[in-house]
Amino acid sequence: MHHHRLIILGAGTAGLSAYKQASELSDDILLIDPGPLGTTCARVGCMPSKALLQVAREVHATHSLYRRRLLKGTLPELDSAGVMQQVRALRDHFVSGPVRAVDKMGKHYLQASARFVAPNRIEARSVTGVELFSADAIIVATGSRPLVPPAWQAFGSRVLSSDSLFELPDLPARMAVIGLGALGCELGQALAMLGVEVHAFGRGSARVAGMAQPELSALAHAALSEHFSIHQGHEAQLRAADPGLVVEFGEQRIEVDAVLAALGRTPAVEGLNLAALGLPLDARGLPSIDAQSLRAGDTAVFFAGDVNALTPLMHEAADDGRLAAWYALHPEASCLARRTPLSIAFTEPQIARCGLGQAELPAGALTGRSNFGTQGRSVIMGQTHGLMLVHADAGGRLIGAEMVCAGAEHLGHELAWLIQRRVDVIEALQLPFYHPVLEEGLRSALQDIRRQLPARERRPDLPLCGQSDEGLPGV
Repeated sequence: MHHHRLIILGAGTAGLSAYKQASELSDDILLIDPGPLGTTCARVGCMPSKALLQVAREVHATHSLYRRRLLKGTLPELDSAGVMQQVRALRDHFVSGPVRAVDKMGKHYLQASARFVAPNRIEARSVTGVELFSADAIIVATGSRPLVPPAWQAFGSRVLSSDSLFELPDLPARMAVIGLGALGCELGQALAMLGVEVHAFGRGSARVAGMAQPELSALAHAALSEHFSIHQGHEAQLRAADPGLVVEFGEQRIEVDAVLAALGRTPAVEGLNLAALGLPLDARGLPSIDAQSLRAGDTAVFFAGDVNALTPLMHEAADDGRLAAWYALHPEASCLARRTPLSIAFTEPQIARCGLGQAELPAGALTGRSNFGTQGRSVIMGQTHGLMLVHADAGGRLIGAEMVCAGAEHLGHELAWLIQRRVDVIEALQLPFYHPVLEEGLRSALQDIRRQLPARERRPDLPLCGQSDEGLPGV
């Protein structure tokens, strides 16, 4: 039997992050993964979906110019096969990075499938046979897989997931997207912009792209409905048709060529034999996992990344890996805090949230509003849907924000930084704002909060002398 200080199961984002963190502290690490290598983000998630969205936006912009008669002549025909080929080429480029990282590990990487035989013991099965390993600590970072109902799997290639969508040689004429989370909305809009007739279905009757705030969800619904039809309030059922499928949704019957199941992902724990940990397992096959340390019960086993089903986002998975490696190698380490929560849907307009949402606000909280539908830069960009809500506590300290607007991917970051730095609205308004930029919309929301604060000395939103860099050399 081989013993190591730390074994990591899985070479995805969390696993690679854990390996990098742990390797700064120990050389006695083994990473086990059966392949194929390349993270979920690079292979089937963030990167190929954003590549598809980028091409779709460019195509949509071209069509918009043509409709406004700013482009003359015959509108070129889209080569959708070429689009998919380009998406795969970009995907392969991004996958190559994690693959190279694993290649550099040498003896610290074993290509094998693994299963627990005890809380500190792993059985690894590779092409060369079966080996037993033990470790002081083990990090499970096996990721997740798309959730596709078993009954739908009988329809074969007519039901797609994010794992198979990007392998299409060409785009179908009609597509159903079942699931109105961030991924379903992003891919539904991209496909619609590329000329696919898209019908999207959501079981709930309100939330779109994960946005719980009712006004913002309604705004996102209206904006996305300009590109594809949205059906909500029932459970989607599939029935075979020749040659496609029929989606039965309440009283509606809609025939499509293919269905994209965007119902989320489920932890990839099949075959791990987690029962060997000696802990109770839930319906997903997972033990109870401490949200801070990521430790399972009283074992020395930690669950990092999508497999723990806590916050299935790439940047959170990377932090999970760092946390799990730190705690695994420092059992008595002091508590490390998490970053300000941040989530983004890359639709058009973009959808973002950071910190606390409206439903989580403490008593006395203040909310500033900014209408991006009339914000100068947003109007120039052709983005007529837009609203930002910024939240502060009763004293004016920023604690959260939610938005459906142009540039939300950047505005969300800026606000998350301010929230994490515990900046109050008066301090934030003293920061520079250029013109014309989308950040002026953020300033409007901050000014709305300031007007709600108790009366203070009324002075311009400028830093006090000695607080700016005006006197620095070269300024």
